[in-house]
Amino acid sequence: MKNFRSFFHHLLTTPYFTSLITVALLVVLFAMGSVAYDGFFSVQVVLNLLIDNAFLLVIGIGMTFVILSGGIDLSVGSVLALTTMISAYLLQSWHWHPLLVIVCVLALGGLFGAAMGMLIHFFKLQPFIVTLAGMFLARGLCYLISINSITIDDPLYVAMSQTRLELGFGDGFVSPSVVIAVLMLALAIYLAHYTRFGRAVYAIGGNEHSALLMGLPVGRTKIAIYAFSGFCAALAGVLFSFYMLSGYGLHAQGTELDAIAAVVIGGTLLTGGYGYVAGTLTGVLILGVIQTLIAFDGTLSSWWTKIVIGVLLFVFCLAQRLMSLGAAKASDANTGIASVKPAAQAA
Repeated sequence: MKNFRSFFHHLLTTPYFTSLITVALLVVLFAMGSVAYDGFFSVQVVLNLLIDNAFLLVIGIGMTFVILSGGIDLSVGSVLALTTMISAYLLQSWHWHPLLVIVCVLALGGLFGAAMGMLIHFFKLQPFIVTLAGMFLARGLCYLISINSITIDDPLYVAMSQTRLELGFGDGFVSPSVVIAVLMLALAIYLAHYTRFGRAVYAIGGNEHSALLMGLPVGRTKIAIYAFSGFCAALAGVLFSFYMLSGYGLHAQGTELDAIAAVVIGGTLLTGGYGYVAGTLTGVLILGVIQTLIAFDGTLSSWWTKIVIGVLLFVFCLAQRLMSLGAAKASDANTGIASVKPAAQAA
């Protein structure tokens, strides 16, 4: 029994604790689906998870950086919807070139996020309030453009929606949106773990005051974090436009909460300072598997997805709390040992 407690305590203090739980949960869910339903265990089912959730993965990447810094961004779903509306309007009413439209909406998303970051940093406002205001502003701007859905029939968008990229083994294929999302994931992993920007993000999330004392560019980094989140939300809006071929003010309602759920389930602490960008991919896949299981069942309401996600969030928040307590106890123990040694040496 003592050995089990020691092992469990060691597991709680390991930096990979939540990541291990996430991967194990994904394997268990996929195994359950494979046993319960014919055809669930196939490469294309996994690829369909990526195809259907490519936009969510991109939003989750931006949200991961925000949460790692100790903040939150509630505007991402509304920025996604605004991106689809602006894209649809520029394409259908003003007949802009699609590449120019994509560049413009990505720039607008980054500027929108940077503006919120400046408000948070220079005026010392809470990220929750600022991004909540950004959520209402972006969603309201959608209806200034049009209260109806705008269909997109631009050839490039249609081609991106219908193109299948064969993988060269079996009958598996992905969409171009999946390739873009995976490239963004690779870029985000590089930024988080191999650049000064990434180290500053972790430092701010761990202790902003200590980051300032270390001479890190806290203000500049905060603004860049929210600009990156806005850029990711806009890019997700472009991918969503490919997926839906329409712009609509009601698109992506509640997506910001799905993104937060994916990040937390992926192992990132809500208090900031700890987590892995790659874990967000696992979180997105878990949400996708839950939706797929419910779709395969056919008798359950789609609201069961929200119920299961809610339960998972409770479990992962509890796991995060246990991990924090375990780390605190380990730190206290090390401090006690360090204080005993000088006393013994003095004696």
